[in-house]
Amino acid sequence: MIKNLVRTFGALSLALVPLLSSPAAQAAPAPEVTTLADAVGLVKVTEEDRTGYTRSKFKHWNSGDDAGDGCNTRAEVLIAEAVVAPTVEAGCKLTGGTWTSYYDGQEVTSAGSLDIDHMVPLAESWDSGASTWTAARREAYANDQGADVSLVAVTARSNRQKSDQDPADWMPPAPEAQCRYVGEWVATKLRWQLTADDRELQALKVYAEGPCEETIVRYTPVA
Repeated sequence: MIKNLVRTFGALSLALVPLLSSPAAQAAPAPEVTTLADAVGLVKVTEEDRTGYTRSKFKHWNSGDDAGDGCNTRAEVLIAEAVVAPTVEAGCKLTGGTWTSYYDGQEVTSAGSLDIDHMVPLAESWDSGASTWTAARREAYANDQGADVSLVAVTARSNRQKSDQDPADWMPPAPEAQCRYVGEWVATKLRWQLTADDRELQALKVYAEGPCEETIVRYTPVA
């Protein structure tokens, strides 16, 4: 009886090996999940340095996640985030569609009225570690659709008010958006192993230890 059980278990183990080693089984690592306070504690603190920064050092928008769909990253994000899907015409021209800009709570019915915001702005990422990256890694960052929070469709007005500021100097004007925003900011910093300066970290702690203490952060680090 015992020998039969051992033999059966061994056969099952061997049967599982191809499944565990298959591409599908290994495709997507499980995200890290933690509280906002603990996530803030994982962000390394250093001084920021913008020496040498230019926006052109982050190639965007590229051909996106699906190089064969005729749409660039901007268009793919707009399609993915639409509340009501737009019509995709020749040349990836988007007509119709509805979006909600969560920074300011505005409903938008024209793709041209939206910006695709880098959650952590390109200049801020440069300050926080991207200055040492290869051009290929900066391009991957600037077009990152591997995490829902990296790029977000928002009104051009709110994006331009934000500019390259961190949470010490700018927060979404819609109060109900602020905890989500802080969580997504920290998730992006951890995903790309970016640092924070002292003022930024203190601002994040104010939210993490106060109104946003129940916020959960999910992120998958980029190798």
